[in-house]
Amino acid sequence: MSHIPAWLKNSVFYEIYPQSFKDSNGDGIGDFGGMIEKIGYVKSLGCDAIWLNPCFDSPFRDAGYDVRDFYKVAERYGTNDDLKAFIDKCHENGIRVILDLVAGHSSNECSWFLDSCKAQKNKYSNYYMWTKQWDAWDCGGYRAIHGYADREGSFIVNFFHSQPALNYGFYPVDEGQEQWQLPMDHPDALAVRDELRNIMKFYLDMGCDGFRVDMASSLVRGKKSYEGLQILWGDIRGWMETHYPEAVLVSEWSNPAKAINASFHVDFLVHFGLPGYTSVFRQEMERVPNSPYAGGGRRSYFDKDGQGDALLFVNEVIDQLSQMGGKGYMSIPTGNHDFGRIRQGRSLEELKVLYTALFAFPGVPFLYYGDEIGMDYVYGLVSKEGGYNRTGARTPMQWSKGPGAGFSTANEKDFYLPLGKEADTVSVEAQQDDPDSLLNYTRKLIKLRREHPALGAEGEFIPLYALKDTYPLVFERKLGDSRFVTAVNPSGKPASAEFGVPGMGAAEVVAAFGKVDLKLTSGGCVLDMDGISAVMYRL
Repeated sequence: MSHIPAWLKNSVFYEIYPQSFKDSNGDGIGDFGGMIEKIGYVKSLGCDAIWLNPCFDSPFRDAGYDVRDFYKVAERYGTNDDLKAFIDKCHENGIRVILDLVAGHSSNECSWFLDSCKAQKNKYSNYYMWTKQWDAWDCGGYRAIHGYADREGSFIVNFFHSQPALNYGFYPVDEGQEQWQLPMDHPDALAVRDELRNIMKFYLDMGCDGFRVDMASSLVRGKKSYEGLQILWGDIRGWMETHYPEAVLVSEWSNPAKAINASFHVDFLVHFGLPGYTSVFRQEMERVPNSPYAGGGRRSYFDKDGQGDALLFVNEVIDQLSQMGGKGYMSIPTGNHDFGRIRQGRSLEELKVLYTALFAFPGVPFLYYGDEIGMDYVYGLVSKEGGYNRTGARTPMQWSKGPGAGFSTANEKDFYLPLGKEADTVSVEAQQDDPDSLLNYTRKLIKLRREHPALGAEGEFIPLYALKDTYPLVFERKLGDSRFVTAVNPSGKPASAEFGVPGMGAAEVVAAFGKVDLKLTSGGCVLDMDGISAVMYRL
């Protein structure tokens, strides 16, 4: 596989969490009608693609990542016709739409699973992974649920107990487990793969432009599971390139090198798996100091306490890019529905500095709804629909001042989740006409990104000043004759960088925050930067 749709190279995605974006019918839950109302807003940001979190029929024990009917939209959002109307309206406005594809499991209320639970053998008996044993130790250590159905044995789950794992087979079958594990080429495992293709075809024919695949590395098990995943996703990618060559596959793998070499177009570099990394699902996590997502006093290069190490961050980006071999793109998003908000512990000014870096990094940017105005994580919420520590990052979009923050006309006690405490001051309305707002600064960065291919997914990434435990970070993006130099000092203290790069004498400032002084020297230039400052130059 070698074809990468040209539209992806300079795209900027906007992630919409449907239940929290905009309610059009007054029930306190976002829906397609509300999303259609706000397509113009997404366009005004400069985003030309939307990633829509799961919108399918579900009992919502994991906020829609437990699908009951893969061919039907959840009633609370609307109908299949409403989804098509949303996609069509997006296309009319030059915006593509990718859907969230839950490929590795279903809800335990899915009709396939209910039939699979029956003692009598049927078409769906092997759609899921059922062991012959009761003890997880005896079934290879896989997470299993026991005593659930009339059927003898236990079933394997992917995440929650309500998410039984679909059976794409093992690669290879574990020794001693042949009585229940199927090889990937078993007809029943291939039938599940065919079902996945049918689901994708259903929505691609509706007009969607591809998929973000949830838990993309979970579909195949076994000692050589990665090789099996390469086979499976290579097969899917080949089918897509034959029938839907402009559609894209975005993975939730958190290892772009592995995902891209398993036939995905894009993967998110968000977990930063260096020593010291702690689970993303913990509310108070200690990040290794290369991650943008720390905040709240936790160590990050992009926090004002200045304890981070740019070299760790830069080296991981370079290593991932080298392993990807130009076959696809990484994404370093502002965040997503599984993280605490990037705002946590940061001011709006600090976010401007961080965004200057994020929108200039290589890959495909993804902007999580509300991050463009600096929505904060809401602490102390009771878990909603399996959100647990993620719940506080899923609160309603803050559109305007006043009751309901423009999200819904319902009584606020009936909202899907409570509004953030800053809803009156941190909103689209409050920032829309302020040229210095975070919203308009984000728009400026996206516009630069979209207009200049050097800042896009394929521009070369060249560190100019990236030293251990040192500020600032300076890097160049280059494609042909187009060149940009970006410098960020997220720390709260002044910092300087001396480096050599041709053309700085005629450099034009295209984006800046805080005070930055450029001085030319015989060997290059010196940048003197105030604390919490950033600048982007066009050479």
